[in-house]
Amino acid sequence: MKAVARTRSLPALLLAVVVVVLATLFAPAASAETSVGTIARALRQSPVYVDPAARDELSAADAETLADRIKDADKPLFIAVLPAGYPTARLFSDLRGATGVTGLYGIRLGDRFDARADSTVMSATARRNLVSGVQGEDAKAQLADFTDRALANMGGRAPRSWGASGGDGDGVSGTALITAGAVLAAGGAGAYALVRRNRRRREEEQRAALDRLRVVVDEDITAFGEELDRLSFHPSEPGADDAMRADYERALDAYETAKQRMAAARRPEDVRPVTEAVEDGRFSLALLAARREGRPLPERRPPCFFDPRHGPSVTDATWTPPGGAERQVPVCAADATRLADGRDPVIREVDTEYGRRPYWDAGPAYGPWAGGYFGGGLLPGLLFGTVLGSMMATPSYAAGYGAGYGDSGGDYAGGFEGGDVSGTDFDPGDFGSGFGDGGGGFDGGGGGGGDFGGGF
Repeated sequence: MKAVARTRSLPALLLAVVVVVLATLFAPAASAETSVGTIARALRQSPVYVDPAARDELSAADAETLADRIKDADKPLFIAVLPAGYPTARLFSDLRGATGVTGLYGIRLGDRFDARADSTVMSATARRNLVSGVQGEDAKAQLADFTDRALANMGGRAPRSWGASGGDGDGVSGTALITAGAVLAAGGAGAYALVRRNRRRREEEQRAALDRLRVVVDEDITAFGEELDRLSFHPSEPGADDAMRADYERALDAYETAKQRMAAARRPEDVRPVTEAVEDGRFSLALLAARREGRPLPERRPPCFFDPRHGPSVTDATWTPPGGAERQVPVCAADATRLADGRDPVIREVDTEYGRRPYWDAGPAYGPWAGGYFGGGLLPGLLFGTVLGSMMATPSYAAGYGAGYGDSGGDYAGGFEGGDVSGTDFDPGDFGSGFGDGGGGFDGGGGGGGDFGGGF
C-alpha cells in the first residue's frame, strides 16, 4: 500500500518540480529585462532606451531618430521609456547611480513623464519648467519636444561610451593591442602638455571675462547701494513696524552678500549668486516702499529686461530686437510707457571690443550675470535669437561659463561636469523621488507637495 501511495503521488511531485523550475528559469529573466541595471547598461551605450514592454509607446525607428538627434548635439541627455506599472520608488536616484554619468534623465512611464538632472547640467528650476511644458502629449511628440528644448538649454557633453563599439574586445589581435599601447605611451607626454596648456588658456580667458564683467556687476551693486541711501528709512522712525524693519534688514543683508560674493568670485559663473542677491534686495526695497506708502504689496516679478537696475518689472510688453523675432519681455513702468508710445526703451549697454553694445549682444560671460536676474527657465525665451542666447546654447559655452543659461552655479562640488563618469558621487537631492512619490517631484498644479499634478 505504501508503494502504491508513493507511485500515485509521483505525478503531483513531478508537476511541482516543473513549476518550481519554470519559475526559477523565467521569473528572473523577465525581471532582468526591466531592472535598473539593465536600463543603465543600455543608456551607457545609447541615449534612448525603450523597454520591451513599452514598445507600443515608441517605435524602434522613432527611438533611433531621437538617439541620433541627441548624439549629434553632443549632450548628456538620457531617455527611458518604461511600462506604466514600473516601480517609481527611488527610480531616478537608482538609475543615476547605476548609470554613473552626470546628465539629464527623462523617463516616460505609460502616459506619465518626469525628469531629473545633475545641477551642473541643468538647474532644478529650468528642469521643472521644461517638464511642465511637455505634459499631456503622446510619447513620440512629448519626447521629441522634451529633447529639442533640453538640448537648447542644458550643459555638458555626451559621454564617451556612446561612441564606443560596445564590443568585448574579442578578435582584436595582440599585435594591434601592443601597437596601440606603444602609440598611447609615446603620445602620453604630449597629450598631458596639451591638456595643461589648454587649461591655462581657459583659466586666462575666464579671468579676462570676469574682469570685464566685474565692472558691470560693481555698477549694479553701487546702484543698489544708492537706492538704499535714497530710501532714507530708519527702523525707529514713526510708523515703522516689524514688517518694514524686516524688509529693510533683508535689503541690507542682500547688499552685503552681493559685495562679499563678488569679492570672492573667481570665474564668470560665480557672478550668478551676486546678481541673485541684488535682485532679492531690490524686491525687499519694493515691499518696504509699498508698506510705507500704504499701497498693495507688489507681486514677485523678474527685473526689467532692458536694464535690471530699473528694478522689478510691473508688466510684460511685446518687443522685437533688430533682426529678431517678437517676444514678450518683463518691463518697468517707464519702459512700458516708452514702448507704448513707439519709443525705444532705455537699454543696458556694456563695453565690448566693438564698442558699447546691449548686454545681450556682448560676450558669453554675461550669461551668468543675466541668469542671476532672470533664472534659467525664463532666459531662453527672452534671449532667443540674440548673440548671447546663441552662445549659451552651445556645448563650448557650457564648458567655459556654466551650463544652461548661466543656471548651473558653477561646477559640481566634486568637479564633475555633464557627461563625466562620477559613479555614485552625485547629489541625491538632484534626483529625489519623482512621479508623485514626494520629495521634490514636479508639481504641475493641483497636486500635493511633490505630486506630478497629472493625476498620479
